[in-house]
Amino acid sequence: MPKSRLAQYRQRATPIPTRSGRERAFLVGVDLADASRLLGVEESLAELELLAEAAGLTVVGQATQRLRTPDPKTFLGSGKVSEVQSLVEETQADIVLFDDELSPRHQRELEQVFGEDVRVLDRTALILDIFAQHARTREGALQVELAQYAYRLPRLTRAWTHLARQAGGGAGRSGSVGGVGLRGPGETQLEVDRREIGRRMAHLRGELDKVRAHRQRHRSQRRKAALPTVALVGYTNAGKSTLLNRLARADVFVADQPFATLDPTTRRIELPGGRQVLLTDTVGFIQKLPTSLIAAFRATLEEISEADLLLHVVDITHPNAQAQAKAVLGTLEEIQAGEIPMVTALNKVDLRPDPAFILDQVDDFERGVAVSALTGSGSEALLSAIELELYQGMTEIEVRVPYSQARLAALMREHGQLLEERHLARNIVLRGRVPNHLLSAYRPYLRGGGSGPSDGAEPAEVG
Repeated sequence: MPKSRLAQYRQRATPIPTRSGRERAFLVGVDLADASRLLGVEESLAELELLAEAAGLTVVGQATQRLRTPDPKTFLGSGKVSEVQSLVEETQADIVLFDDELSPRHQRELEQVFGEDVRVLDRTALILDIFAQHARTREGALQVELAQYAYRLPRLTRAWTHLARQAGGGAGRSGSVGGVGLRGPGETQLEVDRREIGRRMAHLRGELDKVRAHRQRHRSQRRKAALPTVALVGYTNAGKSTLLNRLARADVFVADQPFATLDPTTRRIELPGGRQVLLTDTVGFIQKLPTSLIAAFRATLEEISEADLLLHVVDITHPNAQAQAKAVLGTLEEIQAGEIPMVTALNKVDLRPDPAFILDQVDDFERGVAVSALTGSGSEALLSAIELELYQGMTEIEVRVPYSQARLAALMREHGQLLEERHLARNIVLRGRVPNHLLSAYRPYLRGGGSGPSDGAEPAEVG
């Protein structure tokens, strides 16, 4: 594919191209009877409206339908499709925005119904567009572009239908003429485009592997410095960045909109006992988070799965706070981070001055602490809870470490409890208690199955 064609496709790959003025969007939600929803259809559409506004759209109306299963052709029932078509014409909408992910066939059939002047988009395309607008670093741009291609590739067929029409009147749907398997120029170009996009996706994955390796080196350096990592997680717009700014006295970008920040930011904070930890802000979660985004943002999400502790930020004033928290916990399970210890910051209590309400909510969450990231209320109690969770859990171990790793003795002495230290000919025997977040540093040298060097001589103390 010539560079100009690839550039054209990259522009096409952005789900919502920029146009002058604000485009008008009509929302459509389907309540599937056999689906387990965290939010009801009305609440989910209200969230979709916030996402649409974050993408620069103006919502002009909405419609819902309850179905057992989606229609295999148009997702909605035929009667509801006609109703939505009339409402779209009445509201002069430019976009019909579905709250669920549409298959390529659904999207193609619906676009034929609504006409070429109306675009059909789904929730995934909308979230991808918001991510594209908010990616401020090269890493973020790489991750978003990969997710866009993964989303668009199965939908590529309709992008080149004008070429398929040039195959001639004698060609059937498969491109054969007179029973001979000849390919029309449209199908040939489509395959070329798919291969080129596949190569581009492979290149992006390679670049992101370099990002992952770079992050892994940084994490290894942090381990050597013995600084535990606390990852901020939470539903989008719960106030994670504001809380990071409060605890670290930082100036991370904050905006009252979904996915205001995508790129992870790490700051050093001090706990009440004087110990320091690294606090990392990460991308916000949301219900129905597209799997393509989870895959593309693997390098970023590893900051969560490699953390020693999760700080789950919940907007306690939101009417769907419990459902939002469940969506976050579900995503954590999906990225294999569900077993990491957690402290919950029940944020925005300044908006609910009722003490009884706050106390009732605290009991509903794991290690909940009521805070206000905006005013700083509860910050000290939150830091104490983090310190308690990180350092209350101690494990007694005995290790043989080489002299090149003598720093592990000082590490145990400083952050844990060194009970015994014996110097042998080729290594040092250490017995003591260490915080659980430091166990990985000692694991290679654990006695009885570790990979550390052994010393055949009987233990003997030196001097």
